[in-house]
Amino acid sequence: MKPFRRPTFLGKSTLNGPPPPEVSEPPQKKRRISEKFEAYDTEAIAAAANILKQPKSLDKFQAPAVRKPLDNVQIPNSNLPPGSHEPTRSEGYYAVLWRKFTMKKNKTWDGDGVLSVSGGYAHLQDISGKELGKAACKAPLLVGSEMSIGGKDIEVESMISKEDFLAGRPFLGGVKQPPLTLKQIDPTEKITLKAQAKHNKIAESQRDQLHSAVDGTKASKGAFKAPLLNNTGQPQTKDSKVPTPRHDPSVEGALVMKRPRSAPPGKQIVDVVVDPLLTKTLREHQRAGVAFMYECVMGMKDYDGEGAILADEMGLGKTLQTIALLWTLLKQNPVYEEAPVIKKALIVCPVTLINNWRKEFKKWLGSDRIGVFVAEDNKVRLTDFTMGKSYSVMIIGYEKLRMVQADLQKGTGIDIVIADEGHRLKTAQNKSALAIKSLNTERRIILSGTPIQNDLAEFYTMVDFVNPGLLNKYTTFKKEFETPILQSQQPGASDKDLEKGEARSEELANITGKFILRRTAEILSKYLPPKTEYVVFCKPTEAQKSIYRAIIGSPTFNAALGSSSVSLELINILKKVCNSPNLLLKKTDKDENSTKQDLLESISPSLLKSPSASGKLQVLDSLLHRIRTTRPDEKVVLVSNYTSTMDVLAQLLSSLDYKFVRLDGTTPQKKRQDIVDRFNRSPPSNSFVFLLSAKAGGVGLNLIGASRLVLFDLDWNPATDLQAMARVHRDGQKRPCYIYRLITQGALDEKIFQRQVSKTGLADSIVDSKNSVSGFTRDELRDLFTLDESDDCQTHKLLSCSCGGKGMPLAEPEAEADSPRNDLAALSVGGKDERIIRDENGTQIIRLEEEDELPKSPQWKNAKNYDWKAEETERLRKAKECKDSNGKAKMLSLMRYAHFDTALIEEMRAGEKVDHEDGDESEDELPPADPLEGAIEDDALRNVLHEEGRRIGFVFSKLSC
Repeated sequence: MKPFRRPTFLGKSTLNGPPPPEVSEPPQKKRRISEKFEAYDTEAIAAAANILKQPKSLDKFQAPAVRKPLDNVQIPNSNLPPGSHEPTRSEGYYAVLWRKFTMKKNKTWDGDGVLSVSGGYAHLQDISGKELGKAACKAPLLVGSEMSIGGKDIEVESMISKEDFLAGRPFLGGVKQPPLTLKQIDPTEKITLKAQAKHNKIAESQRDQLHSAVDGTKASKGAFKAPLLNNTGQPQTKDSKVPTPRHDPSVEGALVMKRPRSAPPGKQIVDVVVDPLLTKTLREHQRAGVAFMYECVMGMKDYDGEGAILADEMGLGKTLQTIALLWTLLKQNPVYEEAPVIKKALIVCPVTLINNWRKEFKKWLGSDRIGVFVAEDNKVRLTDFTMGKSYSVMIIGYEKLRMVQADLQKGTGIDIVIADEGHRLKTAQNKSALAIKSLNTERRIILSGTPIQNDLAEFYTMVDFVNPGLLNKYTTFKKEFETPILQSQQPGASDKDLEKGEARSEELANITGKFILRRTAEILSKYLPPKTEYVVFCKPTEAQKSIYRAIIGSPTFNAALGSSSVSLELINILKKVCNSPNLLLKKTDKDENSTKQDLLESISPSLLKSPSASGKLQVLDSLLHRIRTTRPDEKVVLVSNYTSTMDVLAQLLSSLDYKFVRLDGTTPQKKRQDIVDRFNRSPPSNSFVFLLSAKAGGVGLNLIGASRLVLFDLDWNPATDLQAMARVHRDGQKRPCYIYRLITQGALDEKIFQRQVSKTGLADSIVDSKNSVSGFTRDELRDLFTLDESDDCQTHKLLSCSCGGKGMPLAEPEAEADSPRNDLAALSVGGKDERIIRDENGTQIIRLEEEDELPKSPQWKNAKNYDWKAEETERLRKAKECKDSNGKAKMLSLMRYAHFDTALIEEMRAGEKVDHEDGDESEDELPPADPLEGAIEDDALRNVLHEEGRRIGFVFSKLSC
């Protein structure tokens, strides 16, 4: 290759010879003149050329007048103080198309985005919420406007309202889209209308072939007759032009489902009517639940998905509602002469509920109407369900599902999945959830009496399980919903954060409210007998106090506070002390055993071996004795979360000669339902107590043979306790129910109860993951392990309740007639030192001290200058900050309980003793009133409270449906 040579722009002669002379003007190009112009006078042409060279006259030009600038119009803003002015800056929100900067001739867009302009700057995000760039933007944008931000070119596609942007709707994927055509699927190829029609025709014929293969021939349909004597279906007329429903929709009490908006071409719509066999037993709320789930799984709701969450509280009949839905979908279709909506249904539940589901199907539909396949052991052939036509419903446990998920994908597939106790699927990597998703079933329903409400990440997982993609990816959800909502709940949140957080929270509630149905047990008040719940604060014995003090005062204990794993061991040890100190004598794992031995070196073995060292066991002993003697026809369910504690309780029942049955994790699966049935049928002389493990059998079981339930210990997760406490107050219960929650006063038990109620310690993961303990700071752990030995109830002191511990509800506040709003009403009780704030229902929120400032009501002002909305919002915000600063609003639910201090009984006894010694009693003088009358309804608990020794410090009671 030749070396590079610099190109020359001048000729060789120029380079070699002398420099060229300077030219003042460039040579003029010679004008070409045709022959006919040669005759013209050359002087005339020269004169014309001179005229053209003369410049135009500027005498008539006038500069335009200076335009008066436009007046600045101030948009009123109620958030600004009077007289202040907000800088005028454009604000807007736009849907845009964006692409990276490129020099290609044929440019394409890389994706959709959202552009928000405020404060003179434009922020670009993609639809997942990721920040793409920021640039100055002072001028308003229009549809079609283009600009560059962060090295990306954007084009405004449409405008977005501020309401939609604040609600986060541009970042959600739940908007229903029309079905894609061939042209939309493959935009690079031009598809003719003829090809499009051919594609639709082929797809339609394939669907018809599939249905005919499943349904069989018309001859086989005509030859079939229902073998049931009590068939509830209507006779079908052949060749009828008018569609005939399977069941008569005009019958009184018929439950008719919602019709679809349109029918396929050439088809007709027919009414879908729930079988009268089930309708006659459905209650009003159950009828609404069946209709709700039907509309969800049929895609009739205004969201993109076919899933639903039935979050009714325990005892409302979620099982019956599900059976009614499945039976309807298995037999009917809103499109006339089409196959039923579903062919195969899968019910996934805990293993403890498998037999209960099978029993419920047999109860409501019998054995000959529907085939139910139960996958209990390895002897059954799964192909009988996947390949055969005898079984339409399969019931399987969560653990078993993981083993057979591949086999379930064979055959005709699964058309709908019901996940009972679906709060188990609260993590994205849950193996059971992944197994269900592998079935490619769009219709999914979660049944859960305790839906996740506190953790938005778990809430997102459940929503994404039933309706995948509705809330977009989790990274988007966390950025655009979870983070703004949590920021708005923080103390000192700005007005902008509050506005955004409230809008996002409201939008989230509106979206999920379309497929989540939640009803409380209050609607059972007209069907079930009343239920009374007692929270019994048992005073620790002297032995428990000594052991507790020795543990928390040991050097090993103080050194362990810095380690999360050892802190978990300390929690387990102190929980054993609260239940019964002799639990520390049992062997445990090596790590905990070494820590426990170090802590127990300074404790006398006689204290641990004492049979009466537990205050809760003493109260339980007295309570069972009173129930057995005063209510000999009633039975009791005794619940614990730990097998070792159940062993101690079993020893107590055996020593008292009480007949009992036991169900825990070691009970064989096949025997569990038999134990439940035998207990419900047998008299108290044969089985007085049902000893139940909350983890193994605390969900889904119907123990209506008992009318009283004792929850001996607490779990970090309140949902576990709520599930266990709902075992007796269920459909079929005939007696009033009493629930007793035993808590060791002043110890770790009470701290767990406070965290349950305040919902700040929904930390069931403390037991499952040692790293979760790191969520507690060192100071929080110290407070958690503190023993309060005072006679006052720590929980009652935190409430700052002014009831005096008399067990009577506080007086209802009088409505203020002159106040424009009654959301918060100030009530003076007993003087200025006891000012109480209540909500609109009369529930006490907080009691303000004398130096606390009470939120004031709006004062009368001139109507022109008075913005009552802004002032009212500010008043409520200050009231909320006041509540949060005092830390009392976290346990507002306890204000619905009546609080009774057992010290009043001691005072009554002391007064009677003094009167008796002084001899001042007169025949006409009435004896002092019993403070328990009217405060404690249950006579068994009332007799326990009257016993000597004051083993109970406080009692919280609540009467519900």
